[in-house]
Amino acid sequence: MENIEAKLPRLLLVDDSESVRITLRMVLEANQFDVTAAASVAEALHFIDTQTFDVLLSDLHMPGAGDGLTVVSAMRHVNPEAVTLVFTGYPALKEAMEAILLQADEILVKPMDVEAMVALIREKLKTRGTKRMANIERVANILERDSKLTIANWLTRVGREPELTAIPLNDDDRTGHLPKLIDALVTRLRVPLRLGTKAVSEAAVLHGRVRQSQGYTVPMLIEESRVLQVSIFETLQNNLTTVDFSLLLLDVMTVADEVDSQLKQTITSFMEQTASATA
Repeated sequence: MENIEAKLPRLLLVDDSESVRITLRMVLEANQFDVTAAASVAEALHFIDTQTFDVLLSDLHMPGAGDGLTVVSAMRHVNPEAVTLVFTGYPALKEAMEAILLQADEILVKPMDVEAMVALIREKLKTRGTKRMANIERVANILERDSKLTIANWLTRVGREPELTAIPLNDDDRTGHLPKLIDALVTRLRVPLRLGTKAVSEAAVLHGRVRQSQGYTVPMLIEESRVLQVSIFETLQNNLTTVDFSLLLLDVMTVADEVDSQLKQTITSFMEQTASATA
């Protein structure tokens, strides 16, 4: 009996609803799956780190830190051969499934037909390992690789802002601060600091002094920083097919925190330069 059970496909079921876990577990076990159930992302990640599974079946929308994509990404890293399926109660999500399906094998929509779900799992088990995995990248790698594209996007967006183009500058003078600011951001992403940490940015300080001498105002500094965030997030949007979803939320929060920190230092330097000039 033990040998037979050992051959059953091992399935990790992840859902915060106890009733869903109980129902699906009963159905799956009746269909000859060895089921382990997790009620949270943290519990699922613990199981993934300590056990081996053939199949992941996870709700896409989980409460607390992370969601179903975090679980999928973790499974892909630890056990890329596992079949990964996520389910959702929002049919409209099908419109956004192209990027998600590069990390998950299939998206199921609630309510799920049990027989069809079991048949799908068995079919995926037969062909697992044949799917070509995307080259998953951290946000830091993407921003470093596409820094020139981000800067070009920023320059184009700034060119559409009359408030910023009111001061005529050549492209080098307008974008001269960006490579170092992006480098500092990439470093911050690779060497995590607690959110809210005030890391000194010499590039941001220098940027404030230069912009003051060029005739900028504080609202203009805020506006070009806003455009920078938009440009950064557009770079990430263009790389959704490769971005590592398991760390995306934390990385995005870090991006916002670092850009805001740089802006504050730029404004402080700008104001100090203004005060010095009028003294």
